[in-house]
Amino acid sequence: MSHCAAIREWYEEVWNKRDLSAITRMMAPDVVVHGLAQGGGALHGPDGFLQFHRAFTSAFPDLRLHVEDAIEQGDRVAMRFTATGTHSGDGLGFPATNRPMRVSGMTIARVVDGKFVEGWNVFDALGMMQQLGVAPQGDGW
Repeated sequence: MSHCAAIREWYEEVWNKRDLSAITRMMAPDVVVHGLAQGGGALHGPDGFLQFHRAFTSAFPDLRLHVEDAIEQGDRVAMRFTATGTHSGDGLGFPATNRPMRVSGMTIARVVDGKFVEGWNVFDALGMMQQLGVAPQGDGW
């Protein structure tokens, strides 16, 4: 399976279908995930990622991620996605606002022996918080 196919499967199984068994099936036991932990640290192992996944999907029970582009080179795959959902849970640490959000993000993942071993993630967290009404709207640049 190509790395592009693997990351598309990851987003479909883990995020859209909520198949938690796919996390341990597709991640190496010592995986390191950057860009998702509070305070800027890294998540370690499938269990570390699972905690983030549970919090985010409890905040957005109808969360959907759509892969826009995927490009691979060597042992890495880069992917651009769009996430949509309604903030109807308190998994982010504040009460549900019942507002919709739509944000974009990107992931670069390193794959070894068919498993994700490291990932770097960025997404428009400020834009999401502004859409939820918990961060002030900026005037732009």
